[in-house]
Amino acid sequence: MAYTYHDLKEKTVADLREIAKGIEHEAVEGATQMNKDHLLKAMCTALGIDMHEHHHVEGIDKVAMKGKIRELKKKRDEILASEDRSQLHGVLRQIHALKRTMRRATV
Repeated sequence: MAYTYHDLKEKTVADLREIAKGIEHEAVEGATQMNKDHLLKAMCTALGIDMHEHHHVEGIDKVAMKGKIRELKKKRDEILASEDRSQLHGVLRQIHALKRTMRRATV
């Protein structure tokens, strides 16, 4: 069975040790003595699984939002270079709002 990092992370230490018994790799040698963190790392190495979960954005156009954030950051830099900073607060709030929207859409 093909496992993902998330699948392995949700399992108990006893389940991970049972799975490790069936794996022939030097990283999982001594699996009965390992705690969950070490066992999880060893199993990911043995099975060739990335050690972190990948997130993706759903429901919005991430590329367009990042482009808008880049434009706003350029505008922010121009405002900071000038002496008139009356628009700075609004630009910073727009950047913050776009970033929060993107984080909320992350699955």
